[in-house]
Amino acid sequence: MAPSEIFIRPALPEDADQLAVLVNQAGEGMPLLVWQDMAEPGEDPWQVGRNRVRGTGAGISHRNGWVAMRDGALAGCLFGYTQPERPPPLDPDMPAMFRPLAELENAAPGTGYVYVLSTVANQQGRGVGTALLAHAERYRGPNGMSLIVSDGNPGAMRLYSRCGYVERARLPMVKDGWDNAGSYWILMVKD
Repeated sequence: MAPSEIFIRPALPEDADQLAVLVNQAGEGMPLLVWQDMAEPGEDPWQVGRNRVRGTGAGISHRNGWVAMRDGALAGCLFGYTQPERPPPLDPDMPAMFRPLAELENAAPGTGYVYVLSTVANQQGRGVGTALLAHAERYRGPNGMSLIVSDGNPGAMRLYSRCGYVERARLPMVKDGWDNAGSYWILMVKD
């Protein structure tokens, strides 16, 4: 049986319920920790994540996203944007957990940055991630494409390598209570 076709469309605010789950999956639980910190007393942290997808100011805003559809169902998502040619200085008050990520982002100026790539579990290994990456490359920056991956995610690293991304830099993770198998964040670039 031939695989069904993948259709990619812009993310919409009404996709927020599914996208918040996929963003947390891609971030291996880190987004939920952030949303817990952002939540007001009694507020559901998942609602914080959904609101960020529905809004316009966050990296995971629907305005920065695309979804892959297969057989009428959401199969995966990608959030991305173009990195500035001259990155701004890092905020001295930035939490230590995020500093290595920001430093790596700044090491790839002028690239189309893949902020989140995530595939629904039953769609993994079926070409969804590859299709989303190929779609994102239409919006590459003048210096190519970039992304950051955990060394604890070998499946994602294989996908990115297969799609032409190569390691450019790595920095140790700062976990601050986040449970993750990785030890390093790896910047991968496709010129």
